[in-house]
Amino acid sequence: MNAAALPVVVLPVGVDDDALDACLGALEAGTPPGTRVWLADDAQAGPRGLAIIERWLERTALQAHYTRRQRMFGEVAHLDEVLQACGNADVVVLAPDAIPTPGWLQQLGACFARDAAIATATPWSNAGETASWPRIGEIAPAPDDAGQFARACAAMPPLHPELPAAVSHAVALRGSARKRAGGLDAASYGSWYAALIDLSLRMSGLGWRNVLCETAFVARVGEGAPFDGDLDALAARWPAWHARLAQFLMDDPLHAMRAQLVQLLATVGPPMPQRDLFT
Repeated sequence: MNAAALPVVVLPVGVDDDALDACLGALEAGTPPGTRVWLADDAQAGPRGLAIIERWLERTALQAHYTRRQRMFGEVAHLDEVLQACGNADVVVLAPDAIPTPGWLQQLGACFARDAAIATATPWSNAGETASWPRIGEIAPAPDDAGQFARACAAMPPLHPELPAAVSHAVALRGSARKRAGGLDAASYGSWYAALIDLSLRMSGLGWRNVLCETAFVARVGEGAPFDGDLDALAARWPAWHARLAQFLMDDPLHAMRAQLVQLLATVGPPMPQRDLFT
C-alpha cells in the first residue's frame, strides 16, 4: 500500500515534550516516506516542544504539516475541527505519547480494506484497555524490541474481532462513517477519550463495526483518561455501556489471540536482510 493510499495521520500535540519527541521519532521510523501527517497544536506546545517540532519538520521524509491555534479551543472541539477539515478521508488519530511500531499504518489501512463495514480499527497496545497486551485492562511496560512486536503482530491471522468501542492510543476512523455519525460531540465531552467512545457507539448503532486490528501494535506511556463529568455524560447517553464494558473485561474474548501473540513473539525470526541495491 503506497503512502498516498494510507490514512492521514493526525497527531494532537500535547504538553509532554519528551513524549512528543519519542512519538515523532517512532512515527518517522515506522511509517512510509510521503505519508500525510498533520500535527495539530491546540496551543499546547511550549518553547521546547516547538523546537522539537521545528527540527523534526526540517528533517522528516513524511508529508507533514503543523498548525497551531493562538488560544486553546478545547481537546474535543479542536480535534473535531481537524477531522472535519479532513473531509471524507480515512484518518488515524495517534495519541501524543504513543510509540507506533514499524508497519503500523499499513496494517491499519489493510484492516479497513478487508471489510467496508469497519468504522474504527484499534491496534494492540501495552496500555490499550480492552486492546491491551499481554493482559486485558492492565498497563504493561512498552516493548523493548518494536520490530519484533511488529513482525509478530503482522503474522497474526487478520480476523478483526469486535471491540466494545475504539481506544484512544491509536485509532483508524473511516471518514464516511465518521461523517454519517456526525463527528465528535464537543458540547457533551471534554476529553478525546470519552468523545471517541461516544462516536464509536453512535457508529455501531448505524451498523458499522469497531474492531481490533490484531496485526498492528502501538505502545503508549499510559492510558487515556476522561475529564470530570465525561463518564456521567456517557452513562446518561448510553445506559448499557458500563455493564457491557465490564462484561467484556471479565469474559476477555480476546484471550486466545493474546496467547497466540505470545507464541509468535517466541518464534518470530529476525527481519529479512535487505537485498544489495547494487547487484
